[in-house]
Amino acid sequence: MEKAKISGYQLFTLILLFEYGSILLIPVTPEVKQDAWLAILIAMAGGFCLFFIYYSLYCYYPDLPLTEYVQRLLGSFLGKVLAFFYVLFFVYIAVRILRIFGEMLITIAYPDTPLFIINVLFILVIIYTVYKGIEVISRTSEVLFIAMCLLLLSGFLLLIISGIIHLENVKPILEKGISPVIKNAFTHTLFIPFGEVIVFAMIFPYVKEREKVKRTGLWAMGTSGLLLALFAAINISVLGVDLTSRAYFPLLASIQSIEVAGFLERLDIYFILFAMIGSFFKISIYFYAAVMGASHLFHVKHPSRLAYPMGIVILLLSMASGSSIMEHIQEVVKIIPLYVLLPFQVIIPVLLLIIAFFKNRKKAV
Repeated sequence: MEKAKISGYQLFTLILLFEYGSILLIPVTPEVKQDAWLAILIAMAGGFCLFFIYYSLYCYYPDLPLTEYVQRLLGSFLGKVLAFFYVLFFVYIAVRILRIFGEMLITIAYPDTPLFIINVLFILVIIYTVYKGIEVISRTSEVLFIAMCLLLLSGFLLLIISGIIHLENVKPILEKGISPVIKNAFTHTLFIPFGEVIVFAMIFPYVKEREKVKRTGLWAMGTSGLLLALFAAINISVLGVDLTSRAYFPLLASIQSIEVAGFLERLDIYFILFAMIGSFFKISIYFYAAVMGASHLFHVKHPSRLAYPMGIVILLLSMASGSSIMEHIQEVVKIIPLYVLLPFQVIIPVLLLIIAFFKNRKKAV
């Protein structure tokens, strides 16, 4: 492992900004309509359960990242195979987010700029940050967390002042009952963003104050869940259900509706900054986890040396994956949760925890 330590507060800002990066990936599906905010809150409760699974594994092996303790639990061969698949999983999600971020910028701000140029510039910054290590990523999160808070506060005030929030759009609550909301919560929203905290199983061993990991993680997930639910409710109250469900980026449409005193309008930069900060941390943490996992597997003494080649791989794969933003969003909603996220975020960690329980019980006896 890298010889580094991060504080509980840095872990909080990392998780919060990481979870917030999913704002581009949480569409309002037609099944839940105006109850999208409630689906997020229900999924958050499920996310707490997943976090306890990841935390319990960390308690068994507090000095080892995920890709190391799977080898302790499953043996050398099976453990290495599973660790390799987790590295591929981290790379795959980083590729997806980079592509969606690039497509978003082209769609709303730079229609004449090649996607490759945007992705190259963004991934170069991320490669440099990952090369410097988890302490630099953590310190960056402290600074940008303050910037994000200022953006959120000023954006929310502008929405209120402009008078475009209509709470009647959020009614009626549970028009079709609770079943569609629960189904949406546990088939999509649970995995994105709350189940994605599995990647922090690669980072927990770096936290100086081990006793703060559980409390910090729960606070960060709870705060991000409340913020995402608030965003969903605001989008629906500003745009209405139909427009929100049709928009690729509902928050962008809400921000574009702001008009104060006849001159303060077209504040697209707010959304771009939101998306840029969130995507930066989401890709950086997945990328960092992939680099560290690969260095463990292939016994690379200096993990930072893998940052540049793996960054190039992520860049090239982002250019080769999919053909449009609509295709990416459809895959994120319909295919990835069931066939990719469910095994890696839920099924495998549960099985690992069961194995860890029996193995460590035998040791105790």
